[in-house]
Amino acid sequence: MKDEKVFIIAEMSANHGNDIEVAKETIRAAKRAGADAIKLQTYKPETITLNHKSDNFLIKTGGVGDGTYLYDLYKEAHLPWEWHKELFNLAKEEQIICFSSPFDFSAVDLLEKLNSPIYKIASYEITDIPLIKYVASKRKPVIISTGCATFKDIELAISTIRAEKNNDITVLKCTSAYPSPISDANINMIKKYKDDFNVNVGISDHTKGITVPIASVAIGAKVVEKHFILDKSIGGYDVSFSLDENEFTNMVKEIRNVEKALGNVSYTLSKNQIQGKKYSRSLFVIKDIKKGELFSYQNIRSIRPGNGLHPKLLESIIGKKSTMDISKGDPLKIKHIDRLKN
Repeated sequence: MKDEKVFIIAEMSANHGNDIEVAKETIRAAKRAGADAIKLQTYKPETITLNHKSDNFLIKTGGVGDGTYLYDLYKEAHLPWEWHKELFNLAKEEQIICFSSPFDFSAVDLLEKLNSPIYKIASYEITDIPLIKYVASKRKPVIISTGCATFKDIELAISTIRAEKNNDITVLKCTSAYPSPISDANINMIKKYKDDFNVNVGISDHTKGITVPIASVAIGAKVVEKHFILDKSIGGYDVSFSLDENEFTNMVKEIRNVEKALGNVSYTLSKNQIQGKKYSRSLFVIKDIKKGELFSYQNIRSIRPGNGLHPKLLESIIGKKSTMDISKGDPLKIKHIDRLKN
């Protein structure tokens, strides 16, 4: 996961519309849109919650799924396990990385059989230390979302992964609201995560639009995860904060432009800067000067372009004699000045 290029993930999640052909075309579309990876979610409703109609299991967030029981939501949204092999194979054909978020040990075992190259720990699973330990033991890159995590939650998850001698860890700033208001994005935490935990960092974004991912890259995100849908007419729980192919393509384009704009931390001038420096200020003769005449503020001045002496020498030149006739418009040179050292 440690790459100079921002790693862009298209999150399929529930956007498969319970149709494997939609899921397959979503992978193809993600590749066309410029995503580096397509991410699935690997669970069954019974591996993530209980089929129990009590108040404890009723969603009351005011967002996606509000008023629905957890089991019913996950039953409708889950990606059938029998699809996984076909989808992983298709992604390989399309030359796009495919990986998943496992939600229990059996999901990890399935993904290991499919040679999943990366594991993602979802926000609500950051406290499932046994699951995190099992994932980390596979010694593959681990991405963690922090949508509802405290400092101690993040610290414990990271230390659990490192205890398994796995140091390829990425922490994503996330807000567990669907959709989440842009005012809750708090992307300044991205740099804080890097400083506090010495990990790779990024954003898992549930806001509408592409502002947050682009801004995140500008402040240091090296991984961007965004929900992706083939066509918004498919509907479903995640449609309100998902990007379609055109929107995702535009996001990728803007992220790559931001990467170019960020450049490198270096005082070395680029080719264009070197060209531009020719037009920076320098000392020029602004009035014809005779040999032996004294230099003054009336006959030399700092102007553009940069063919003459450095302006820092102006005061030391004033009052000295000219060694030769110099014409107006000539750049001032050392040879023009009596007893001047650069």
